[in-house]
Amino acid sequence: MIRNPAGVFSKYTASLGESFIFHFGGVKPALITTNPVVIRHVLKVNWENYHKSEIQMKRMRHFLGPGLLTSHGNAWFTQRRLIQQGFSRARLSALASAMHECLEESLQRLEPEMERGSVDIYPEMMRITFRMVSKSLFGTNLKDEDVELISRTISIVQEFMVRQIVQPYLDPWFQLSGELRKHERLRERADSIVLNYIGDRRRHPGSCDDMLQILMDAVYADTGNGMSDKTILHEIMQLLVAGHETSSNALSWMLYLLSRHPEHVERIRHEFDRVVGDSSLRYEDLPALEFTTQVVEESLRLYPPFWMVDREALADDQVGDTAIPKGTTVIVFIYGAHRSPKYWDNPESFIPERFSAANKKNHIPFAWLPFGAGPRGCIGGNYAMLQMLTVLNVLLRKYELELAPDQKIEERPMIILRPKNGIRMNITRIERARATSAV
Repeated sequence: MIRNPAGVFSKYTASLGESFIFHFGGVKPALITTNPVVIRHVLKVNWENYHKSEIQMKRMRHFLGPGLLTSHGNAWFTQRRLIQQGFSRARLSALASAMHECLEESLQRLEPEMERGSVDIYPEMMRITFRMVSKSLFGTNLKDEDVELISRTISIVQEFMVRQIVQPYLDPWFQLSGELRKHERLRERADSIVLNYIGDRRRHPGSCDDMLQILMDAVYADTGNGMSDKTILHEIMQLLVAGHETSSNALSWMLYLLSRHPEHVERIRHEFDRVVGDSSLRYEDLPALEFTTQVVEESLRLYPPFWMVDREALADDQVGDTAIPKGTTVIVFIYGAHRSPKYWDNPESFIPERFSAANKKNHIPFAWLPFGAGPRGCIGGNYAMLQMLTVLNVLLRKYELELAPDQKIEERPMIILRPKNGIRMNITRIERARATSAV
């Protein structure tokens, strides 16, 4: 379970069926499900009966604080309504050019490393998306050393949280050995960096148009007060975690899949040439990128960043033949649903065309949910699509990417589904005439 919980759940799904009871660490019972009917009921139909489980409300909240990812009820609703302003269509249109600038700057830093040999694209995608997200949140790039510290902290703390979840019986040892305190200190260092940026904005207010300013300007209708620095910290940290970890892992897997299926790359390049030309990608261009979007969606099916989501039943419930007693933790096994032979033909194969407009009509609802579903679906889904397509637009048209030989690519399901040992690629710059014909 510590090494690969998704693999364990997949094994039991194959032998026990779509829904079964699993005991975490032999102690905590949970209903694991890939059944779209059960998933729809828990995440949408009767969603108010299901709160975030202990995994998020205790483990994640301990390290990330009370924010959008780790709250429920009126507090969650109020925060979501305020934060939603930062993901409006107009806001995304304004962010597109800033994303492009961040990407170009990151690639300039990366090119010398490309020339020296193969590059592990996973940490590079982490750095690229982190700079994009930090620009969106703070209106400026974080310092390189701050990026490294926060990113490294997120990774280390995530791994520790996974251990807490699958080995709850070790909690006393974590406290007595100092392991818990060690990870708390890491979190406090990362928090202090973000608090410094918040404090600097308080001291030097200006005409900034970023998420930080949206949060600082927000006023609660019931009190007329704004958010405290601590509240802003919690929301910013959770947006940093969700905004770059998801996209960076998704992009790493996407580039891995495309390196194994180069027949799709030239088609993507032609589509970008036709839709975008020599300009930077605009949010308004996204609907015209039909095939590239299919590639993204198929990649998210095979490697969903959030490979599971969890809920806890507040009262007894029933979905068909599946009983869900009060207090039951429900694990929506997204990875398993995405690869179920019951809902997908050739589920282990990379087939972007399965997401064409015609084929989507035959999809089973709630069998594909890389951004979650229901009222608590990912608030930044459209932001993530813009971010991923921006990276593909520049990266695939500037470079050839070839998977380096002699490496074993494995999954590491933590909170996010990441590559266990990275993904090394040989990246070479290409010069080619701009294609103007349609795909």
